[in-house]
Amino acid sequence: MSERLPYQDPKLSIEERVEDLLARMTLEEKAGLMFQTMVMISPDGSFDAVSPNPFFGVSIRDLLDKELTHFNLVGSAPPAATAEWLNQLQGLAAQSRLGIPLTMSSDPRHTLNEQMGAMMSTPGFSQWPETTGLAAIGDPELVQEFADIARQEYLAVGLRAALHPMVDLATEPRWGRINGTFGEDSSLTARLTAAYIRGFQGDELGPQSVACTTKHFPGGGAQKDGSDPHFAYGAEQEYPGDNFDYHLPPFAAAIEAGTAIMMPYYAKPMGTEYEEVGFAFNKGVISDLLRERMGFDGVVCTDWGVLTDDNIMGTPFPARAWGVEHLSVPERIVKALDAGVDQFGGESCPELIVELARSGRVSEARIDESARRLLRDKFRLGLFESCTVDATAAADAAGTPAFRAAAESAQRRSMVLLKNDGCLPLSGRPKLYIENVDATVAAEFGDVVNTPEAADFAILRLATPFEPRGDFFLEQMFHQGDLDFKEPELSRLLDIMGRVPTIVDIYLERAAVIPEIAEACAGLVASFSVSDAAALDVIFGRARPEGKLPFELPSSMEAVRAQHPDVPNDSADPLFERGFGLSY
Repeated sequence: MSERLPYQDPKLSIEERVEDLLARMTLEEKAGLMFQTMVMISPDGSFDAVSPNPFFGVSIRDLLDKELTHFNLVGSAPPAATAEWLNQLQGLAAQSRLGIPLTMSSDPRHTLNEQMGAMMSTPGFSQWPETTGLAAIGDPELVQEFADIARQEYLAVGLRAALHPMVDLATEPRWGRINGTFGEDSSLTARLTAAYIRGFQGDELGPQSVACTTKHFPGGGAQKDGSDPHFAYGAEQEYPGDNFDYHLPPFAAAIEAGTAIMMPYYAKPMGTEYEEVGFAFNKGVISDLLRERMGFDGVVCTDWGVLTDDNIMGTPFPARAWGVEHLSVPERIVKALDAGVDQFGGESCPELIVELARSGRVSEARIDESARRLLRDKFRLGLFESCTVDATAAADAAGTPAFRAAAESAQRRSMVLLKNDGCLPLSGRPKLYIENVDATVAAEFGDVVNTPEAADFAILRLATPFEPRGDFFLEQMFHQGDLDFKEPELSRLLDIMGRVPTIVDIYLERAAVIPEIAEACAGLVASFSVSDAAALDVIFGRARPEGKLPFELPSSMEAVRAQHPDVPNDSADPLFERGFGLSY
């Protein structure tokens, strides 16, 4: 048996182990730490290390040969298949010269909704409302319970880093990522953020933790016109309400709770004291504000794809290098490292850092600074002692009856009752006309009929409207723009409400503008990604709606356009104010 090296000895301090390993690493191995990119699992969990992935155009073997040791898992498979897949990947990494284990990360996997690049639904995991729904309940203890359950399910399959929580504030209602936030209240978001991180990490990062990536520093909610900075037309954040600091308390709470990682967003701040370049390149924001003023000494990882242009399944996708588009990729790396970045997300070009170091444009001491932080987290997580899992036990450890029951309860509690003309909760077995409700589920509550005229009640599950933009599939996944129902759909819905008492359940992916619908319906509830069964349980009184709106619902698009994107509760004469919610 070969002699154990100092960095492999758990009896030594983490600092001693980091320094020993760092001294043994080549420049190429250090640079490999500084990149985290995506690998995709197929639905059946089949593992292929050598074929280029059709979505990303690169193979797992190629990425390992570049010395990468951080990967973002995308795609979904059942827990046992996921665990076995990740075990095989760790087995390949163990064959490297130093045997550095992989840190496997994931976007949220615990909702019914899916959004490419933001969240996904995973078979076998408990299914909770979106974070907006947790905010509607507003209970830090419940948020910590959710995060602790999610932590256990991540651990069961071998995921050790969370690319969340997302603690941006929903101050611009047109923004396409509001459903990932805790709403627009900075204080509530701060309290829930701390609970979320405690649930995933514990009191400190350790072998039973999942490392949290808090995003998107310094807050992504103030997007100009609500356009997302994944795309060039959303490159700017603006603060006409002079409210930049309102967005910082959730990040301060995350730092206090010990978040391992911070992720800046793509946008560039306009009209502030900071340079008008994307946050990943912004020294004033990362080094001065985050590190010096706020005291964060963990890993700073960029959002995905800030360096290189990409081509996704034949569609060009430019780097989100807003404000530094004129710089070459090596120049962007230099600027980001100078800003204080440790790791580049969604990228796999460590050879460029090697070239920069050998040419003297980046010092090896600067590379070591980031490598220390990245290695420190691997040791804190206990990955050198145990990086694989029991795949046969994963299915039983994830999605347990207790976990599912807690999630189902939270779905129901999160629903917000906005209007009740006296018909709710429904009783007996009424004749139901339904839209966007599974007929089999509805049949458990009433007799499903084909027309409004034949019904005692209509139940319509609607979603917040959006404006389709572009032909690029990823762009279509981000629901942006206007929030009101347009013709002829609005008249069609109002016609149904004029013919039969109608219960509307509106999925508040964003802050829907629904004054005509609120006036015409008999009952109105809001939901945040819940099942048909959960919604009908509330409508029929088998469960009580406990939620309060985590953001206001504006009364018109004119009011939306007139408000300040950086200021909460800022639309004139809102239809429903933040915090509103009835019950029975």
